[in-house]
Amino acid sequence: MPRGREQHTLTGSFCTTVRFVASVLTIIVVASAVEAVGLSAGPVATNIQRSAQSGSSATGSSERLTPALVVREPAVAGLFYPRDAARLSQTLDALLAGARPRVMEGELRAILCPHAGYEFSGPVASEAYRLLAGRTYETVVILAPSHYALFRGASVIAADEYRTPLGLVPVSAKAKQWANTEPFVLEPKCLVQRPQWSKQASHPEPGFGEDTPETWEHSAEVEVPFLQKTLTNFSLVSIITGEVDPAKLAQALADRLDDKTLLVVSTDLSHYYPYDIAREKDARCVSAICDLDVDRMKAEEACGKTGVLTLLHLARLKGWKATLLDARNSGDTSGRKDSVVGYAAIAFSSPTLQAFSGEEREQLLRLARRSLVEIVTNDRLPAVTTNAFPPKFAEVKGCFVTLTEQGRLRGCIGHILPQEPLYKAVMDNSLNAATRDPRFQPVRPDELDKVNIEISVLTVPEPLAFRSPEDLLAKLQPHRDGVVLRMGGLSATYLPQVWEQIPDKTQFLDTLAEKAGAAAGDWRAPGTQVFTYRVESFKEAEK
Repeated sequence: MPRGREQHTLTGSFCTTVRFVASVLTIIVVASAVEAVGLSAGPVATNIQRSAQSGSSATGSSERLTPALVVREPAVAGLFYPRDAARLSQTLDALLAGARPRVMEGELRAILCPHAGYEFSGPVASEAYRLLAGRTYETVVILAPSHYALFRGASVIAADEYRTPLGLVPVSAKAKQWANTEPFVLEPKCLVQRPQWSKQASHPEPGFGEDTPETWEHSAEVEVPFLQKTLTNFSLVSIITGEVDPAKLAQALADRLDDKTLLVVSTDLSHYYPYDIAREKDARCVSAICDLDVDRMKAEEACGKTGVLTLLHLARLKGWKATLLDARNSGDTSGRKDSVVGYAAIAFSSPTLQAFSGEEREQLLRLARRSLVEIVTNDRLPAVTTNAFPPKFAEVKGCFVTLTEQGRLRGCIGHILPQEPLYKAVMDNSLNAATRDPRFQPVRPDELDKVNIEISVLTVPEPLAFRSPEDLLAKLQPHRDGVVLRMGGLSATYLPQVWEQIPDKTQFLDTLAEKAGAAAGDWRAPGTQVFTYRVESFKEAEK
């Protein structure tokens, strides 16, 4: 199949009714003949026979064979993404490096991503997958639409492992367990219209009548290499949606998605409109998704609408918040604008418990702003009336004030341990960040309208016990832990927000050691102490 146009025109539309029905009778007749004579299916799902040592006897050792593992082989390697492992890895590295680092409030529960060829939708998908770097999930559930198969229910993958050019991903044992409960079904053989590129697929064609919803489906497969690049030690549940009620599917998933599970919903948006019309349609669709508006979404265009509606029902049930990361179309990423496909990347997170209300946050930010202006213009802190503050502002808290200018750090100083009342810590650290951060010149009056303020209120740091450097790396929780590193007489801290810039745990500790004045890697030495804390942070709107 030629690369380019074909790669994204095949990525969004369910088989049209006319084309599908035209092939149904042929499939039924041929499939019946295949079953009657007992022909075997082609090796779309391969078997891996593994042996286990069963002990020894007088005649020597013997082996017993464990049951063969069934592997779901890739269908679109070389079509939607590179087939060569090294090239695929380089492609993913480049896409993820081009994504913007972000700070997410709350716990990341789900992401919505496109599923076209990587040169078309990869730049958008990477904005969501960049969020996964450094995070830990035991299970990833992919909810993807069927483009080629006609069936009822939600098809759960039957294989034991899922292969891409980057290697094997174990399929979670949950998959077969879920298949026992409606509306899930265990990967049924069904009516399938094979795609135009089936003879160029990266696995052989199976025997007629042996196709399942997984056989050719690209919408789940293209997500897996991104997951392999950004996560470690996870298992997979691939679900392809057929004719199924999104509300019922959401109810079935609700109790099965725990805190160690990530949901990935795969969909493209509008298909084959001129650029300006597509942008207008996709803007309405994205707005409905971010507003969690099920009724509005029902009227919008998306090839994975069933999965999207399921996600919206889940978000409403669980109190998740949607955050738009990116929305573009193939005209933006490939240049051709006469007929485009729309893409979006959206994150869904559960709220964290907040000690401060929205009004209290605004009050503290106004206090920090007032302090900053008075310091820079008059070289003094303002006088305040403490009885106007809520009682919690008088509590002794650790606190940092961070100043940024056009997204770049301009100053950051604070107290790791509680030292003074919170309102006083905010004022003092506004002064310190503006005038006493040794990395920067003091903030000038002409910068005041360009500087943004962020306040971080810390819990009391607690020691983190670990047996070895490897055990320390395993216990750190990126995006949640603030870290205090002590090596002899040297110490330094990183706020949890730093994980967004340095998601790799080893690099995080290496650079923290250097910040303390030690060499990278010195944190591995005996006697190193680590303390962790959590942060409630809030900031002014970007200028």
